[in-house]
Amino acid sequence: MLVDSHCHLDFPEFAPQLDAVVVRAGDAGVGVCVTIGTRLSGFERVHEIAELFPNVYCSIGIHPHDAEKEPLKDESPLIERAKLAKVVGIGETGLDYFYEHAPRQAQVANFRAHIAAARETKLPLIVHTRDADDDTIAVLREEMDRGAFTGVIHCFTGTRRLAEASLELGFYISVSGIATFKKSDELRAVLRDVPMERLLVETDAPSLAPMPLRGKTNEPSFVVHTAAALAALKGVSAEELAAATTDNFFRLFTRAMPPA
Repeated sequence: MLVDSHCHLDFPEFAPQLDAVVVRAGDAGVGVCVTIGTRLSGFERVHEIAELFPNVYCSIGIHPHDAEKEPLKDESPLIERAKLAKVVGIGETGLDYFYEHAPRQAQVANFRAHIAAARETKLPLIVHTRDADDDTIAVLREEMDRGAFTGVIHCFTGTRRLAEASLELGFYISVSGIATFKKSDELRAVLRDVPMERLLVETDAPSLAPMPLRGKTNEPSFVVHTAAALAALKGVSAEELAAATTDNFFRLFTRAMPPA
């Protein structure tokens, strides 16, 4: 079994065929999916989708792109929604200095509020970081000193330094279809050295379809291609990679349950 640890089933691309997308995931051996919250204003639909399917879970969070539109005064709105049984993580949150759709100060403030919620709820933090390695590492280290929390760097595309700092903090590294792209040699070199017991796989669907499906609308069933590429990179069988990443997922996302 594989787990798609990060997808966006509430996005409009899936609206006409949501049932079929979930069925195809199961047929491909993807036993669990986590559909990720990116806005408080859209959380109701995210949670509704998780409630529709027994093997779909969700998270609560505000994407850094929306940090200015949905600023958090404190962590309470996240904590309140995290009480729902299908919510298994806090985020996605973090820092995006590539697009900078929100001021950096607003992104950092929301990031810290999410960390406080993760610490309080004991749910894993789901971190988005792009072109912001230094500040991401600094915030995570500062906040870890204030009290422990767990989490994952989703769709990892960062530097070796970010990977090493994240692992040192006890975080997991999640691998998306970007790792299969022809120009991702530097990324693959970093991922080759990440311990198997700290790896997850994801699609980030509907974006970032892996090779050989690049350019198509991504969906959870496509995670099998990323997993196969990662297995080859690590020099293990597809079965070993699936078992390891699935075990890792349930070790981190403790509220999620393996399918019957």
